[in-house]
Amino acid sequence: MMWLTWRQFRVQALVAAGALVIIAAYAVYLGGDIRDAYDVHQAQCRDLADCARATSQFRGAYQNTLLFLAAGLALIPAVIGTFWGAPLIARELENGTHRLVWNQSVTRPRWLLGKVLLVGLAAVIVTGAAAALLTWAARPFDEVVKEEFSTFVFGARNIAPIGYAALAFTFGTVVGLLLRRTLPAMAVTLVVFLAFQFFFPNVIRPSLMPPEKATLPMTVEAVNGAQNLGSIGGGSLIGGVRIPGAPDAWIAETSPLRTADGKTLDGAEFNACLDSPPKTGAGGTFGDTAVCLAEHDLHVDVLYHPSSRYWAFQGLETAIYLALSGILTAFAVWRIRRRVS
Repeated sequence: MMWLTWRQFRVQALVAAGALVIIAAYAVYLGGDIRDAYDVHQAQCRDLADCARATSQFRGAYQNTLLFLAAGLALIPAVIGTFWGAPLIARELENGTHRLVWNQSVTRPRWLLGKVLLVGLAAVIVTGAAAALLTWAARPFDEVVKEEFSTFVFGARNIAPIGYAALAFTFGTVVGLLLRRTLPAMAVTLVVFLAFQFFFPNVIRPSLMPPEKATLPMTVEAVNGAQNLGSIGGGSLIGGVRIPGAPDAWIAETSPLRTADGKTLDGAEFNACLDSPPKTGAGGTFGDTAVCLAEHDLHVDVLYHPSSRYWAFQGLETAIYLALSGILTAFAVWRIRRRVS
């Protein structure tokens, strides 16, 4: 049974091995380049001002490349689910070749589990190896930038991608088993899993552990340390704030700018500071706008997770994906034993 499964899967396995060799070669090149730039960054980081400038240059040199690679790694599980998982059973049922195997004294559960275990193991190995290579290449950058909780970065580092690959593969297999048509199963797997990859990090992940709460005064320094002011939809909003003493904490939720009495800053006053603040000649990211906002004695309430929880989140999310994979596999075994002819 395993030999037959390997014969059917060997072309995909060779393609995956070739792709992994290319990924490894580029990761080694990129990792060496990042490490050279990291040494330059450390040499330039003599005082606070020089360090901020060096960090900005270091970030600008590699951030887009690493985000592109992280997005590409996020597609690997989706591609595996679509092209390995969905056709695995659907093609056999569609063509009727499953009956030949079942008539050779091979039980249905053994036939299904043999396929799932061999191809699923390959999916986990390929994705895990790609994630390990990217994690190694990006490690100096991650140490400096400290954005390991961001959606793309978290899902492309360490052990989380292994869970994604397992779930994508088993989900595709179950969809193929239910639809019994290869192309529809591939389409459904791709669309649903990509949607799930956006849904889980933004809705489920922040709730995996109770967040800490903090109130941050919006001083001139705090406003200048944020990443953005306002939003497309309007409102007295500030984004990308940092918690003093814990700059690498994951900010899960940030309230609108609030006055000392807890009320949201009036939109007209916020826009006045944003569009036409009094001229003070102040420097910093937001300059006169930061001074204008600070004069309103503002604060924000934030929900956050300390950086020390990173591995707990990695473990929890991976365990959830693996548990869902196990449930889907058990359902597939039940389905093929009772309902598939």
